[in-house]
Amino acid sequence: MKTDLTDTTASKINKALVQARRAIGTPAVGMVLTLVIVTDEENAYDALKAAGDASREHPSRTLVVIKRVSRSPRDRTQSRLDAEVRVGADAGTGETVVLRLYGEVVDHAQSVVLPLLLPDAPVVVWWPVNAPLDPANDPLGALAQRRVTDTYACEQPVKELAARADAYTPGDTDLSWTRITPWRSMLAAALDQVACQVQGVEVEGEEFNPSCELLAMWLADRLDVPVRRTRSAGPGLTAVRMDTDCGPIVLDRADGSLATLAIQGQPKRAVALKRRETSELIAEELRRLDPDDTYASALRYGVERLKQGDGGDAPAKGERRAGEREGVAAPVESAAKGPAAEATAEAPVKRAAAK
Repeated sequence: MKTDLTDTTASKINKALVQARRAIGTPAVGMVLTLVIVTDEENAYDALKAAGDASREHPSRTLVVIKRVSRSPRDRTQSRLDAEVRVGADAGTGETVVLRLYGEVVDHAQSVVLPLLLPDAPVVVWWPVNAPLDPANDPLGALAQRRVTDTYACEQPVKELAARADAYTPGDTDLSWTRITPWRSMLAAALDQVACQVQGVEVEGEEFNPSCELLAMWLADRLDVPVRRTRSAGPGLTAVRMDTDCGPIVLDRADGSLATLAIQGQPKRAVALKRRETSELIAEELRRLDPDDTYASALRYGVERLKQGDGGDAPAKGERRAGEREGVAAPVESAAKGPAAEATAEAPVKRAAAK
């Protein structure tokens, strides 16, 4: 059921929600949180679709805030709020309110959203695009327990990671971090199968993919070993190679769907590592509302501390590096020489499962 309201107020929107619930025969409210999506017209459809799919796991009231651009000085002085109320099949398993802000009210979006929040329920704010540099100090972000951004949508995602680290506040997270959850789980499980010390790591992926940097920073932070970041044609993350004193461990995903795990002395295994949809990422983030300390630690490690490969020696798909056997990667050179290796020799090497 859809209800369109033009030049309306928050009070009228709340009344429309109550009337819509009664009209479809569900007067009770069974939602667990409020999800606020701050986006533009171009990305509103995709964000709404992802939130609707995620609501099957997390019934919620979804408030979509669209700040419309006024084209003339006269329009900028005239405030107006339009709303579209969706309940029932049109809103997944919850309620959806699309708010379009015009004029001066654009600068006071928090005043519009605050009366529409579910009482005594957590609030999550998600910026699919154009996220503020400091989400916690944003007027809308200040209303939330969790603030979700996506550096993959930025023009300079790697530099954006550095800005996120400087402005980090407990409760911040990023979908670029959520994308590597299966990789982190698989790598930790692989290290649990061997009693070896990791001496160096190489992370290979697309050049402008912040998930690659976050995975490299997580490995460097947890293992306390030099990590080399190299480029490939993608899609996304393509490989992680860990050089250990028992032989290399390789997790290789060339096609963005099926990966191969190769451990020295064991048969190769095919593992599912498909690239997930945005709805799956949002659903995962909504499962936890407490601060993600692991993300904070990896983010603060710093992109500038990673060793950057020039990408010139990255093999094409189907090719193998020099000295590399089928299914097993050659040892990482950066782990064997250079100042980083000397620092590693003095510091105790840790395993991922130890933290």
